[in-house]
Amino acid sequence: MGSNSVEIAKVESNKEIREFIKFPWKVYKGDQYWVPPLIVDMKNMMDRDKCPFFEHSEADFFLARRNGETVGRIAAILNNRHNLVHNDNIGFFGFFEALNDADVAERLLDTACEWCRKKGLSRIRGPMNYSQNDTCGLLVDGFDSSPVVLMTYNPKYYENLFEEIGLTKVMDLYAYYLSADKKMPDRLIRIAERLKKEIEVTIRPIDMKDFWGEVERVKAVYNAAWAPNWGFVPLTDSEIKHLAIELKPAIDPDIVFMAEHKGNPVGFSLALPDFNMAIKHANGRLFPTGLLKILWNKRKINGVRVIIMGVIPEYQKRGIDSVFYWETYRIGVNKGYRWGEFSWILENNVMMNRAARMMGAHVYKTYRVYEKEL
Repeated sequence: MGSNSVEIAKVESNKEIREFIKFPWKVYKGDQYWVPPLIVDMKNMMDRDKCPFFEHSEADFFLARRNGETVGRIAAILNNRHNLVHNDNIGFFGFFEALNDADVAERLLDTACEWCRKKGLSRIRGPMNYSQNDTCGLLVDGFDSSPVVLMTYNPKYYENLFEEIGLTKVMDLYAYYLSADKKMPDRLIRIAERLKKEIEVTIRPIDMKDFWGEVERVKAVYNAAWAPNWGFVPLTDSEIKHLAIELKPAIDPDIVFMAEHKGNPVGFSLALPDFNMAIKHANGRLFPTGLLKILWNKRKINGVRVIIMGVIPEYQKRGIDSVFYWETYRIGVNKGYRWGEFSWILENNVMMNRAARMMGAHVYKTYRVYEKEL
């Protein structure tokens, strides 16, 4: 082996876990738009005892080193639930980060491909930081602003690296931007206001006093409403619980809505304040000062991400989504939010793309999912 060759090491020790988690600081040094992840969150994601993904699936983590120095990282992932739901035989890769070096990227991807082959899988897809219920997709357009809460960000050169090492596009995910200065179309407001009076469906803000009851209602809607979508995998009970605990501190209950018919949940809409605007200042650490910086900057959050908006199949096409859009916009603007991101929306989701455009939103970031035959 030449002194310049890339070596791959499987992450085993606590020291290597730290190395894996800290490596992005090298990649994004001086990048004003990068939002450093909270180190404690990354540790929990990699902890097989704490992360509910590992109750049904598996992953291994790898580091690329050259002359003893870390130059890249990747995770190889087997999502059993995906393969079960989609009758598929596919592996995933995620948590990819690398210096601008095709050799490094190739060695990392080869490692993930080989891992998947050994599991008997026939294709690899990514980047997915476990599944589509987690952060996923490679940013290929819209590098001029920070990512919003629970969205990915990466250097521009990753797209070239991915194409050089033989990955091809399988799906694009869109993020739409809407400014509060953009007035909602009169037609949408009329439809929404009329529906609020006419339909037997009641739309109400989430009740934080009955938080776990609401979580149960969300679960019923979430797994039914998204089932037809490309790549969708239903959340398990423990994944929903884990997510609820993580998101609870960030929730603004005024912009989270439940739609019910005769007391049964039929739709759900979740907009979250863009906590990345505060987390960015912590530089990955809560202590000693990170938490204070987050709390201080939390007051400056002026945008929201509409993460989830869904209606169960038998109640779709009744305009419930129009009411969700209008209420989120109306109350959000009244509370002082100045912009919203709708993300992400599959490029082939005709209804959601049409709805976002009808409101006057435009695609301002594009995320790409890639695949490769093994």
